[in-house]
Amino acid sequence: MITGHETVSRAGGPQAHSSELEFQRLKTVVHEELIESLDLSMVGEAERDLLAGEIRHLAEDICAGLGKRLSHHDHDRMRAELLDEIFGLGPLERLMRDPSISDILVNGPAEVFVERRGRLEKADICFADQPHVMRIIQRVVSRVGRRIDEVSPTVDARLPDGSRVHAIIPPLALDGPKLSIRRFGVRPLDADDLVDGGSLTREMLDFLAAAVQARVSFLISGGTGSGKTTLLGALSAFVSDAERLVTIEDSAELILRHPHVVRLETRNANVEGSGEVSQRELVRNSLRMRPDRIIVGEVRGGEALDMLQAMNTGHEGSLTTIHANDTRDALSRLEMMVAMTGLELPVPVVRQYISAGIRLVVHLARLQGGVRRVMRISEIVGIEDGAYRLEDIFGFEQTGVDQSNTAIGQFHTTGYRPHCTSRIKAAGVELPDEVFDGLAVSR
Repeated sequence: MITGHETVSRAGGPQAHSSELEFQRLKTVVHEELIESLDLSMVGEAERDLLAGEIRHLAEDICAGLGKRLSHHDHDRMRAELLDEIFGLGPLERLMRDPSISDILVNGPAEVFVERRGRLEKADICFADQPHVMRIIQRVVSRVGRRIDEVSPTVDARLPDGSRVHAIIPPLALDGPKLSIRRFGVRPLDADDLVDGGSLTREMLDFLAAAVQARVSFLISGGTGSGKTTLLGALSAFVSDAERLVTIEDSAELILRHPHVVRLETRNANVEGSGEVSQRELVRNSLRMRPDRIIVGEVRGGEALDMLQAMNTGHEGSLTTIHANDTRDALSRLEMMVAMTGLELPVPVVRQYISAGIRLVVHLARLQGGVRRVMRISEIVGIEDGAYRLEDIFGFEQTGVDQSNTAIGQFHTTGYRPHCTSRIKAAGVELPDEVFDGLAVSR
């Protein structure tokens, strides 16, 4: 505990954790005093620097009144973090400024984890208490015009920098409020970055790029955090500048490398339970907006049927992602989503519709150690004996792990020449036959 005239310790070990917790609690007290002393509702971002000096003097007076003595370093830190409490996300602000962090996970006041380069690690920050965590969550959701309380205890939102936020609070979260932030890099990864990072090979990229240019529709499948959205954004660079794209997402996060993009985002119901706009409604509306291609960030329900109708009625080259464990599972989930529309369509009809609208399925996975790989690129050749006929074009096989316990393996080609190459050539896109030759690249 910090007692009167005691300096906050920055030493390592349990003492450091205790001192950090005491620092956060002291900051909470000072913050509450500041709220009573200053009219913060009239303070904008432009007044931040002017306010900094006044905060330092007020903080010193408040600490003196409490019998607390801070070092010069802790005074500077107190001033900086108080500004973060007023203008930003409190203790999380420092993590938000770190470009190496891709995920921030708040399990409790003293349990904050981050993901760096695919690996989870405990962060060296903490909150004063659960009300402090709740206050930051309220600030996050209020910035994007959402609300969270016992009536609506969950929220999905998007920060101004594009980061995706999910929060859940009691009574659904039994041990206190939880916050998850999925961050995106300052510079979105492009196709060359994915090749350099080992997510796929140059030959695989060349094939996918040619398919995009030739308006071959395909589905990108994979688990959470496998890189589906990143790959979709990178491939958008190969769409002709003369085309108009419409994107539809639950929480807008796609960053497309294209000059003509119309971005649409769903809307939740208001307090009265009205005003909801679903992805399915947006897909239907997008058809009236003269799109060349429709990109659904992720299909989750009945909008799958509308997406397939668009692919089969003049909007070839449309793209979407889906959560699935493998390519066949992706198609099975797509069938289930079509059934969610309530239309009692026979399974053979649904499968024929899917195989007519989607030609390629690209499956990604996040492997041990956090590496992301394109596990399989398959072509839907058609329907045989009532089942999909899938032919693998490229694949990745994990062969083990390296000294850092990270998955390693080999990319390979199957030797299969996909039928869609005729469409690619008809579109005037050059794709050498060598792309499909016996490739074996270790990663």
